[in-house]
Amino acid sequence: MSNLKETDPQVFKALLDETKRQNENLEFIASENFASEEVLEAQGSVLTNKYAEGYPDARWYGGCQFVDVVEELAIERAKRLFGAEHVNVQPHSGSQANMAVYFSVLKPGDTILAMNLACGGHLTHGHKKNFSGQFFNMVFYGVNRETERIDFNEIEDLVKKHRPKMIIAGASAYPREIDFEKFSRIARKTGAYLTVDMAHIAGLIAAKLHPDPIPYADFVTTTTHKTLRGPRGGMILCKKEYAKKIDAMVFPGIQGGPLMHIIAAKAVSFQEAFKPEFKEYQKQIIKNAKTLANELSKRGFRIVSGGTDNHLLLIDVTSVGLTGKEAADILDKARITVNKNAIPFDKQSPFIASGIRMGTPAVTTRGMKEDEMVKIAELIETLLKNPKDESKLKEVKEEVERLVRKFPLYRERINRMERE
Repeated sequence: MSNLKETDPQVFKALLDETKRQNENLEFIASENFASEEVLEAQGSVLTNKYAEGYPDARWYGGCQFVDVVEELAIERAKRLFGAEHVNVQPHSGSQANMAVYFSVLKPGDTILAMNLACGGHLTHGHKKNFSGQFFNMVFYGVNRETERIDFNEIEDLVKKHRPKMIIAGASAYPREIDFEKFSRIARKTGAYLTVDMAHIAGLIAAKLHPDPIPYADFVTTTTHKTLRGPRGGMILCKKEYAKKIDAMVFPGIQGGPLMHIIAAKAVSFQEAFKPEFKEYQKQIIKNAKTLANELSKRGFRIVSGGTDNHLLLIDVTSVGLTGKEAADILDKARITVNKNAIPFDKQSPFIASGIRMGTPAVTTRGMKEDEMVKIAELIETLLKNPKDESKLKEVKEEVERLVRKFPLYRERINRMERE
């Protein structure tokens, strides 16, 4: 980055500082991960210069023979990785992937049944400030108050009552396995489309460590980062019968030119996902999440639903007299990054929340395992049970520094940037 350092030192410094921040913090945001150098190289390539509206062998612009190769590689690898009949790798994000699916088979005003945001759903599953809540008639299911798991009896009742045209399965803050077969059976009873948003758990599904939605869903959407560990972007997988509708809705329906440098990075990350070490990595993500949940539970924190089956956990911090916002701010001071999060039946506003959400993909990428999760649970306990003790904060901060030094991230990149 010597050219950037010379011509725009302010942007260069921000990039260097962010690279250092990622190296120096314990990253527990469940939707974040660290892409490989190979993914970063593809994303930062000359493909950013190329417009390629349309699809391989059917572009509006000339000069697309090489970007066609890249997009075809991404498509074929994704189809093989997930066993999908059709894949569109052009959505810029998971949100746009969801938008394309909804508008491909529904009309404004149609009814969609989705998980309530307060119980773990996503903004694009019908929040009133999101396009999904503005264009469609949204009906929401939640979780059982006692078990804090998806309540399929409630879903069946809502389907009978509201006759939705589409049912959405998938979540952004749900720590348990999702039974896609059961969702499919309910959808088929009324002829509803089943869409699965697997953005958070795509890596686990690719590694065959979570029930597979592909055999049961009409449409599957995902991001390509999070557990999949690729670039920030989206993707749609569907049955062949919907291929033309999906492709037409992505382009020209809601997008113009695809981001070919991002699609190249997607192709690289899919190739990485075929390696045996990727499956071992996904197994470790789950082991780390379970260990962290168990250790925090032992230390008096209430874990929503009693534990986790996947990469994330929700912690009810009211059990130690804090709000989610307070807990996240306290942890951030010691360079432990989490996000405040509503818990089911939360009495606080979403801006304050009663819980925090933690995910293990990023720390697992660094090479951390169960022993480190035990240590981190101990550090979290120390901080959150002594929120105003500056000596404890200093103590924890030093422990975090020791941990991140032991499991460095992007050190060669930082060294190169500083040398240049």
